[in-house]
Amino acid sequence: MSLTKEDIVAHFESRFGEAPRWVIRAPGRVNLIGEHTDYNDGFVMPLAIGRAIWIALRPRDDSTVSVHSLDYNETCEFDLTALKHEDAGWIEYMKGTAHVLQEAGFTLGGWEGVMQGDVPLGAGLSSSAALEVATARTFATVSDLPWDPAKMALLCQKAENEWIGVNCGIMDQMISACGTVDHAMLLDCRTLERREAAFPPGVAVVVLDTSTRRGLVDSQYNERRASCEAAAEFFGVKALRDVTPATVDERAAEMDDMILRRARHVVTENDRTERAAEAMDSGNAKLLGQLMNESHVSLRDDYEVSNEALDVMVEAAGQHPACIGARMTGAGFGGCAVAVVEADAADDFVEKTVAAYKAKTGNDPAVYVCQATAGAASMDP
Repeated sequence: MSLTKEDIVAHFESRFGEAPRWVIRAPGRVNLIGEHTDYNDGFVMPLAIGRAIWIALRPRDDSTVSVHSLDYNETCEFDLTALKHEDAGWIEYMKGTAHVLQEAGFTLGGWEGVMQGDVPLGAGLSSSAALEVATARTFATVSDLPWDPAKMALLCQKAENEWIGVNCGIMDQMISACGTVDHAMLLDCRTLERREAAFPPGVAVVVLDTSTRRGLVDSQYNERRASCEAAAEFFGVKALRDVTPATVDERAAEMDDMILRRARHVVTENDRTERAAEAMDSGNAKLLGQLMNESHVSLRDDYEVSNEALDVMVEAAGQHPACIGARMTGAGFGGCAVAVVEADAADDFVEKTVAAYKAKTGNDPAVYVCQATAGAASMDP
């Protein structure tokens, strides 16, 4: 079961003996299509999911922020006038967000509250971005700041890049801040232009967590980036975003085989992502599913970032008659797959896909049927 506003309000009341002044929600996300395109100035198409970070809070009259994490059963606090990086775990994401907001010229007020999330950790559903965006939305509410979702998303990305030290792109924070009900977001990672793409009627999104987690893949990730940069240099362009599939085919014989395969994935994936948005606009669920299937094959064979568990999950999903399309999602080497299915058969799809996957791997997967939800919000209790 997903967390609700009532859940977090009850926890606050139990701890503080009164109702909170505000409740904040910021969702996690799943990327429907457009994988490993972000650092190539390309296109991605995420949606905000019904799993989120929740904060219930009240203002303080000093510069202290005090938060009790129900997930970690731990209370942490910091002083907004003396922020210091301490490698203290989850609270660093909140401190980093406070730091970049103050650096951007915002005056922040203190607050205290409780926090809980149901975005699975390490599954590639962006719990860290949800925490950053929830923190920014909280400060905006307490401090009476204007809430510009895209601007705040960029500041949250900066917090992760500079305070946490993770060189993430903008997708995760942007969709958590700017998500729209029943729509995915086509995001241009070069210009940051975004537009909504509506889901065809009768379609549900299912997140399929393989219960395998990425290992030490930094070197793999860096190798992929280096290959993409080498390919862009070969083609004489700023990024692979500027290359067409036809150009890759024309010059394939001149290229190193590995560089060719990495480039071919990125270039065709950008094309698939734009076509997927068009398919959604025209209500063509079948084409959307076909493009998702093709994306997985490309990630598996050309980009080589899938693993056995992901391949088994995608294959199990694809064997169900209600499955329209399925692919791995996220960085790869473990984590989640995503499927688009006929909504009225979603429960049967989940039951049979879980059984088929478990029979082949022995793993107990976690599966979430999702609808696209709104981005970060502040609400009364």
